[in-house]
Amino acid sequence: MSITPTKFIWMDGKLVPWDKAKVHVLTHTLHYGLGVFEGIRCYKTQKGSAVFRLRDHIKRLENSASVMGIKIPYSFEELVNAVKRVIKANKIGECYIRPIVYYGYGVMGLDPTGSPVNVAIAVWPWGTYLGEEGLKRGVRAMVSSWLRIDSRMLPPHSKTVANYTNSILAKLEAVKAGYDEAILLNIHGFVAEGPGENIFLVKDGVLITPPLSSSALGGITRDSIIKIAQDKGMPVREENVSRDQLYEADEAFFTGTAAEVTPIREIDGHTIGNGKMGKITGDLQHTFFEAVRGKVAKYISWLDYVE
Repeated sequence: MSITPTKFIWMDGKLVPWDKAKVHVLTHTLHYGLGVFEGIRCYKTQKGSAVFRLRDHIKRLENSASVMGIKIPYSFEELVNAVKRVIKANKIGECYIRPIVYYGYGVMGLDPTGSPVNVAIAVWPWGTYLGEEGLKRGVRAMVSSWLRIDSRMLPPHSKTVANYTNSILAKLEAVKAGYDEAILLNIHGFVAEGPGENIFLVKDGVLITPPLSSSALGGITRDSIIKIAQDKGMPVREENVSRDQLYEADEAFFTGTAAEVTPIREIDGHTIGNGKMGKITGDLQHTFFEAVRGKVAKYISWLDYVE
């Protein structure tokens, strides 16, 4: 999906014009992939623009950096305020937000010691990742031949730049095969997640999602959907999911900041349910979108207003 430029990007404490927000070609992270990032969304509400679960995202950014041994040179509150500052500077009501922490120019070689740690935050208007049509009708997915990274290889619970090579390979394979998205199994053969989304299935009225021990990322939208489902009195289970369980599901859907709540209508040629968005998926999706727009009182604490 192409990017629509905005006016400013926050870089190391300064608002830099979009076209001048550049890094050196010998930036360490560009060569070795050791950096961490987040994906966040800001939505319009009746009380103004609000960032969805901003503090949870910044906390995850800090956790990702900690796992990778990167010391972020800004405090938690400085990062929270920086996100709001760049949104206000761009005068944008709704947007996707991309903070990234990376090793900059200064040294070369595997050891990044001596490289500066830089931070940038960009915002731009971005529709749902798997498309508006997919959001309504559902997407077609395939189980990838690429396995999800294991914790003995790279830390899957950290949103580390290098980890997403794994995701890119799965995504490209799926698209080349004519599908919209991939589903990755873990090293033990159980379902882990999509390349950039968590996955849920519904069977006999029970909402099921792989546990974080499956090598799935601890998604913030995932956590939100679990909370919403529990509040509706729906049984929720976090358990290992086999490939054939996907085919037998009554409903299935992806969740993620970029993908939001996107139904899956087909997996590996197997129609899921009736091939349309299921009733439970639709209910959860509706409540999620009501929550992010400040229309559900019990979830107001999830919103961080820009003003």
